[in-house]
Amino acid sequence: MDDRTYDLLTPAEIDSGRATAAYFLRTEEILDHLDEDPHVVAEISTPEGWTVLAGLKDAVRLMEGHPVDVHAPPEGTVVSGGPALRIEGLYRSFARYESPLLGFLAHASGIATAAMEVRAAARDRTVLSFGTRRQHPALGAMVERSALIGGVDGIGNVAGGEAIGIEAGGTMPHALVVCLGDAERAFRAYDEALEERVPRTMLVDTFCDETVEAVTAAEALGEDLDGVRLDTTASRRGDLHDIVEEVRWELDRRGHEGVEILVSGGIDAAEVRRLRDAADGFGVGGAIANADPIDLSMNLVEVDGEARAKRGVKSGAKQVYRDGFDDSVVPVGEDAPGEPLLDPVVEDGEVTAEFSLDAARERVRESIPDLRERGAFETA
Repeated sequence: MDDRTYDLLTPAEIDSGRATAAYFLRTEEILDHLDEDPHVVAEISTPEGWTVLAGLKDAVRLMEGHPVDVHAPPEGTVVSGGPALRIEGLYRSFARYESPLLGFLAHASGIATAAMEVRAAARDRTVLSFGTRRQHPALGAMVERSALIGGVDGIGNVAGGEAIGIEAGGTMPHALVVCLGDAERAFRAYDEALEERVPRTMLVDTFCDETVEAVTAAEALGEDLDGVRLDTTASRRGDLHDIVEEVRWELDRRGHEGVEILVSGGIDAAEVRRLRDAADGFGVGGAIANADPIDLSMNLVEVDGEARAKRGVKSGAKQVYRDGFDDSVVPVGEDAPGEPLLDPVVEDGEVTAEFSLDAARERVRESIPDLRERGAFETA
């Protein structure tokens, strides 16, 4: 046992390669005993189906300083089967890093892919990431960055946002209203206490009917009210779509047409599709943050210049060419229609790629119309 405060691995432990499966360290020991260290090509492949490649920035940083070459698509590229990352070098120089490499990519890509599905369902509606409470707090920055790559418009985790240079936002918790014992008092206190640049979006379902508290918020704040949030749980009676329409009606007839309605609480892509004609935005938690990691695999495909792989894996180093959204996987050195996806990101241990969160987000957003045409998302 050591004296660490939390059950967390440190960056030093990850960088040293000890955040790995024991058998990789034993493999190193065996190869060292044999005085062998073959030059290999390894590939990390994605399963069939469209996956947003995220976590690449961390994966590349892990390879920095090691005598390897790494090829990968730009972060935020939507990939489908085939290799998404290729590593070349002496095997013992990166063998122990297989586990953290897969972990960096698989978890972040799963969250980004789930966020893309919600983004596609929301069309032009606002989507906010509310889900870091569903994950280990140490993962806040990774969850929020991955959600942003996938297409959310804003995040809620303060430290996570600070780590990636994005300011967190939010509304108010039920706890504030419960502490003060009165919704109107909470609305007025929020307005009086917080600086003007903070949006006035009030939570309107703590003690009373959503419509009643929405009208109360409008009367209390007047033209300063920016929005209301409905966090209706599954235990409430009535259809949420009807409730949103009722709130909209009562606000509009009182002259508050500009007040937006945000919906949260168990919202997923299917619910976004159902509600997007009525609501202006969505706070999405578990449907994004709880996404399953992508089932990535890493395999050796070439050893000392010889194409060699385990059963079920195509041997030899490969390149992916994309023509529109049609991909062709071919041996390195061969051509195919389109442009190559895997470009150098690390050359002999030096990082050569740049990682822009904005550019990664834009790649996903630009991909959604083409993917929709190809039936990647439900369209109801």
